[in-house]
This record gives sequence, structure tokens and C-alpha cells, in this order.
Amino acid sequence: MASADSVDLLCAFVRWHGVRLLEGDLRELQRAGIPFRVVTTTYLGSTERRALDRLIEEFGAEVRVQYDSQRTRLHAKAWLFRRKSGFDTAYVGSSNLSRAALLDGVEWNVRLSNIATPSLLRKFEATFDSYWNDASFERYDPAQDRDRLDDALLEASGRKQHDRVTLTLSGLEVRPYSYQQKMLDDLEVERTVRGRHHNLVVAATGTGKTVVAALDYRRLATQSPSTRPSLLFIAHRAEILEQSRRTYREVLADGNFGEPWYGGSRPERGEHVFASVQSLNSYGIQQIPPDAFDIVVIDEFHHAQAPTYRRIIDHLAPRELLGLTATPERADGTDVRDFFGGRITTELRLWDALESDLLCPFHYFAVADNTDLSSVTWRRGRYDDAELEHLYTGNDARAAIVLRELNDKVADLSAMRALGFCVSVAHAHYMAKVFNDAGIPSSAVSAETTSAVRAQALSDLRGRRVNVVLTVDLFNEGLDIPDIDTVLFLRPTESATVFLQQFGRGLRRTTDKAVLTALDFVGHQNAEFRWDAKLRALTGRARGELVRDVEEGFPFLPSGSQIILDRTSQELILENVKAQVTRRWPQVVQELRSMGDTTLPDFLHRSGLPLSEVLRQGKKSWTQLRIDAGLPIRIRGELAPNLFKRGRALAHVDDPDRAAAYVRLLSDDAPAYAHLSEIDQRYSRMLFFSVWPDGGGFTSYDAGLDVLRREEAVRDELSAVVELALDAAEHVTSPLAGELRNVPLRVHARYQREEILAAVDYATLERKPTSMMQGVAYAPAVNADLLMATLKKSEADYSPTTMYRDYPISPTLFHWESQNATTVSSPTGQRYLNGTSNILLFVRDTHIDPFGTAPYQFLGPASYVSHQGERPIAITWRLMHSMPADFFQAATVAVQ
Repeated sequence: MASADSVDLLCAFVRWHGVRLLEGDLRELQRAGIPFRVVTTTYLGSTERRALDRLIEEFGAEVRVQYDSQRTRLHAKAWLFRRKSGFDTAYVGSSNLSRAALLDGVEWNVRLSNIATPSLLRKFEATFDSYWNDASFERYDPAQDRDRLDDALLEASGRKQHDRVTLTLSGLEVRPYSYQQKMLDDLEVERTVRGRHHNLVVAATGTGKTVVAALDYRRLATQSPSTRPSLLFIAHRAEILEQSRRTYREVLADGNFGEPWYGGSRPERGEHVFASVQSLNSYGIQQIPPDAFDIVVIDEFHHAQAPTYRRIIDHLAPRELLGLTATPERADGTDVRDFFGGRITTELRLWDALESDLLCPFHYFAVADNTDLSSVTWRRGRYDDAELEHLYTGNDARAAIVLRELNDKVADLSAMRALGFCVSVAHAHYMAKVFNDAGIPSSAVSAETTSAVRAQALSDLRGRRVNVVLTVDLFNEGLDIPDIDTVLFLRPTESATVFLQQFGRGLRRTTDKAVLTALDFVGHQNAEFRWDAKLRALTGRARGELVRDVEEGFPFLPSGSQIILDRTSQELILENVKAQVTRRWPQVVQELRSMGDTTLPDFLHRSGLPLSEVLRQGKKSWTQLRIDAGLPIRIRGELAPNLFKRGRALAHVDDPDRAAAYVRLLSDDAPAYAHLSEIDQRYSRMLFFSVWPDGGGFTSYDAGLDVLRREEAVRDELSAVVELALDAAEHVTSPLAGELRNVPLRVHARYQREEILAAVDYATLERKPTSMMQGVAYAPAVNADLLMATLKKSEADYSPTTMYRDYPISPTLFHWESQNATTVSSPTGQRYLNGTSNILLFVRDTHIDPFGTAPYQFLGPASYVSHQGERPIAITWRLMHSMPADFFQAATVAVQ
């Protein structure tokens, strides 16, 4: 401490006696005016509030606290001592700021230095600064926050129970978690970009669907500040409605919001109503004007096909309809996505929920059971159940494998609470007998079982009077036994949605459940069985990444979760996945030929192929696929083969203005370049250089655009790709303002280098985009410095010498390093530091994506905050627009 120019401490808890041991050193820090920052938590209620008070009041420390004990995972302990001499040091280990940790505890710590391990110091600095600027770590002021901290510590220690519905209270404001912000952003995109006002939210029970709906209402209410929009929230149970009304009240910070219309209560004003389905139908839905409510939210929307729901849905005509459900696809064949044009607006995926610590981690085992399913009849995407029943029922060899694996994978069978999914009633009863004969108390239930018997079976499972309940697709949804800790897939599950529903029966968190154990018994599947779909549902990984994941043991799962394949299963699954994710071109051609003359979007939807599989890098195109399938195309000239390949360069276009401009320029009646408006001329140059990055040898833009006009098939292809790309847009974009208002770049849209350089008049026919070889450029025409950063710079993505140079510190702060030769006194350095130019920041995760060269996301204008050193200069920029939630979550160096 004595030689430090600043001191940072990150630890799970701070104790009074730990502070007292260091009081002499801390007092010297204060006298010397050395900044001392502390990041800590309410973990287990171990922090002592008076210790934090003393750090601040006596020693001048700045303290930030994470109050939310429900989601706290920070258990780090580390010190960072920064020095202007460059001799920074850090200590990372197991020592909190407590007497035991500093004196007599058995603690392990390692010393790091900027000289010996500079990459680790960089990571430490980046991560600490990210936490410091994270909204979940809040500044602690003893004068204002001591009562709140006392309450949070009592809750964290278990000595007090909170009475809130939401868990995201920050002071008096409910803030969304990052995954909830992503869902809110998705809703805004659907309304703003696509003009869709009937939207479906899918998320597992217990993950905060109602909080998202309430936050969405709060945002919609801010758009009409004079009066809140009228609201009707519908559910089928009084408990759901009461909890939902409390949620809205907490989010809106209004204890009087909402009137009940259930349990005998009737609303008086009728502006903001929480109503049961039964009450609405009893009153007579026809008596309510269809447009009486601006916003209608329907919880448990998977009940929508029921007559009581249909009467309500068919009658009401709100400005905004929001459906909430955990299960869009039901076992009875109903798919509520049909009410929303077949679309899910936003979905909390399994891996996001696991990363956010909302669900229990899982250990999924795929076990070879030596059963040959390749000859079982396969029709309409599934096996014949009767044939499967014949194959499984009475199969003692397979049953022996099931018992062996259960004994091997479950620590205590007598404490296990397991659900087993079977193919038929006979199979369920056979497996129940197998388990009972082996000394594992079990029962079988099905749709044929009386409700009383089913209820008794579940009660016995809760009380561990039985350890396994065998069922036939009965508990895919609606079952609420959080203690289920084992799931047995005793039949192949063809639908990825049903698989997730069954898997999810055991993902509810409890205080004493460490993991969910899932056993999937794998046979030699039919070639049409989609292992890729099941594994993508579990992992969230892209199709192209699955082969490597299977080969390498799934290294990118959320912490605590594992997918373990035995050797035979790995071979079978790998063969199946390779066949599914790398379909040979003749297979794709045959698939299109079987469909006939259809559109690109329809083909992708029906085939399940991603666009990147059709626009195969440097080789294929949608038009080539049509040609090979014997389908008609429009005129194509001699330049067409090379131009078709440029469709990949437009697969990222995600802002409506640019997409509309490109489609106009590619239309049959597009005007000549000279007849375009100034803004459309800029768009045309962006399109021109997207098609010909090297200028194509043309002496004028009109010459290139004339070639495009003659290539009708090329224009059809490029237009189709642009429209598809816009339909996949993930962010609402906004125009630049001030002196940049005529630059056709939209904040949070994605751009290739060629588009960026053309938009700011840096790229011309004399100075091609390919002339820019580094990640920075100055465009004098608009006085803009263009900064293009790739976060993962090495081929392996993890080189310690290239990480932590460019990274987000917070949603509005970004750390960036200049070119190695740039000095503070150089003209470039002076523009950066003095704010004499417009700083425009473009960032991408990696250099390559499924279409080839990855586009940059435009984070917008930035202003100077601070800098360190030179050659390179490390600069912190402040963004004018907060980063999109999904981008920040993926790019931040801090573990969220």
C-alpha cells in the first residue's frame, strides 16, 4: 500500500476486525490522497455494516455493494495495487478482509506483477473496472443506505424473509437483469422494426415472465406520459393474479396500481384490471368494448385453445397483446405460436437461465443401450409408438443397463426423486416392475390413471415413499415438484420442444439440490432423428459448432452443467450430427426440388436450414440452388457467378432505412445514380462497394449499377437476402444527429467495412475500401475518426497478448487501445484526446462468422473520458447510446 498510486479490493465480505488490522496502512493511504476502492457483497450476510461505514467515514474509501443475495455468485478475493511506474502488483486468493483471513486462517494467495504476468494484470484491471461500473454493484453511502444494507444482510443470512415479488429492486427502482433487458429489447424490435403488436414471450416458470411484462408496461407508459395506458392482465388463478398485481406495483413504484376482478371483487374505475378468465366469462366478454384496453396481457397463454380463453382472445382488440407462457408447444398438438404468426417474439433459453443462476445446473448422460431403432417405422418426424413399445417392453437386457447406470450415476437411490418418460402404458408398468424388483420403490401413471391415483403418486414421490414415477408424456408441463432431481428418458424424444419440457421438470432450484441428473438411453437412431436439434436446445450452440462440441466434450456449457457421452453414444451422436449439420449440396437440391417453386424464406422455414447453408462461402447461392433443382430464374449474365457470391456480404443488413434503400436500388425501375437523392447516392455507394470491394474496375458508380440492372437474377438474390436479414434484426436502430445527420449509419446496426467507409466518403473509386488495412481511419469529409475493434483477435480467440485491449467496461464505457505507433502529441492522438473529431466506434466479437467476414456493430458516437500511456494510448470512451444488452453480456470481460 505504501508505494501504490491506487488500491482496489474485491472480496465477498468485509469484517470489522479485518479493517482494524489494516487501520494504520489505510490511514496513510487517506493522508496521501491515494484512491481506495472496494467492491463487496452481502454474501451469506457475512459483511459487517459497521466495517464498511468505517472504511468510508474514517479512511475515505469508495465502496460498492451488490445487495441482491438471491443472485450473488461473487466469491472472489483479490487486491490490485496500481503504480504510475508500471510496477503494478496484485494478490489473488482465498482471503477476505477479515481477521482470520489476514492472520491465522489457512489461506492461499498468489502474487501477480505487471512485469512477470502482464496479461493477467490486464485481465484483473478489466474485470475490476467492469464490476465497478456494473449497475448491480451500487455505491454505498452510510448516511442514506445503512438501513437497506442491514435488511439485505439479514435476508442473505436467512434471519429475515423478504416480502417482495421481484428480486431486482435497486433502491426504489426495479431494474431488469441482463436477460430480461434482452427480452425487452426483442419486444421493442418486434414493434418498432417489424410493426408487430401481438407478441409471445416464452420463459420457464420462475424466471420472471411477469416482471418482463411489467417492465414492458412501464416502458410503454413512458411513451404517453400524460396518462398510463389502460391494462387488462388475464390469468386463470387468483394466486397468479395477486402476485402479478404486486409485481406491477413494485415495478411502477405505485402501491395503488391495479384493481382485482376475481374472487368476488369487481373493478370500479376499470383502467388497470387484473382479471380471472372465469370472471370475464361470467360477466360476459361481449359487454366489454373490444378496444376498451390499450394493452392486454394473457398469462399461461398455452391455455389459449380452451373455449373460455378463445372467447376473450377473439373478442378483444387491444393496441398491444402480450402472451406469456413456458410451453408454446403442447403434447396435445396445440401450438400457441399460431396465434402470433408462428413466431416467438422473445424466449429465455435454457442456457441463459442457467447462466443467470435461475435454474439448477444439470449433468446429462447419454448412455448407449444397444437397441437398434433404424428399422422402426418413421413417419411425420417421429417413431411408431407401437413398434417402440414392442421393442422396449420386456427387454430385460436394456432394463439391466438402466439399473446399472442409475446405480453408477445417482449417489443415493433411496433419496432420489425421479421422473421416467416411457413410450406406452405397458412400457411404464414394465419399468415400474423392474425398479420395484430391484428395490427402488416406483409407480406408473398415465392418462388412463384416475386423478386421485396420479395425485397420490406425486405425493409419494415428494415424500420419498416412492423414488421413481414412470409416465407416458403426462407431466411434460404443469407439474410442480421442485425436488425432482433425476429425469430418465426411457424412450427417444423426437421433438426438441417436448425434450426441453420433460427435461425442465427437474430444473427448478431448491436449497438442497446441487444438480439435476438426466439419463438418456441412446439407441441406433433413424437417420432422420435430429440429435442436432436436441443438443442445440440444451446448449444454445450454433449448428456449425456442434460437431466440435461433441468431439471435445462440450467445453462451453454454463458453469456447473455437463453433457457426458459414453464412447458408443459419442460415435452414434457424432455421426448423426455430422449428417444433419453438414448436408451435402445434392441433398439440399433434392429438398428444394421436392418442395417445388417456392421462396427463399419458405424454403429455409420448411427445411430448417440456416441461410448460411444456402449461401455457402464462395461456392453456392440461392439462385444456383434453384438452377440445380430445375426451377426458373430471371436473366443472368456472364458476371452472375461471381456476383451471386456477394449475397453473403448483405446477410447482416438490419436497419429498415438501409434495407429499403438497397431493395429500391436493386429493383427493376431503379433510377440512374445521377438522379438519386444525396442520401440514396450514399446508400448506392455502400451497396456498390458491398458488391465490388475492390471497385470492380469501374470508372463510375453508374457503370457498376448498370451491370447490376442487367443481372436480374443477381438482383433478385441480393434483394431476397436483404429482406431476410432485416427480418432477423435484433436491435432497434437510431440515426446520427448534428453534423453527422446526413451520414446513413444507424446506431446499433451492423456493417461491413466497405459500407462504413462508403457511408463517410472515405472509400471512393480512387481509394478503394481494400486500401484500409488497419482498424482505424480518419474521414475528413465528415470529420470522423472510425475505430473498428475485434474483441477476440487471435485465431484461437484466447491469446493472452491480444485480449483485454478492447472491451466494454459498462454499457456506456468502452476501453480501447490505439495503434501501436500512436503518441499523445501526434495529430491523431490529439484528435482522440481533445475531442476535435467525431469518434465513431464499431465493434465485433470475432473476425469470422458463418457467412465469412463478420460485420461490425455500430456502437455510435463516443467521447473521451480518460487515457493512459502512449504507443499505444489506452483510452476509455463514453458512448452516447448504451450498448444493446445482448452485446454487452456477450462482450464484457466480467463474469455476469
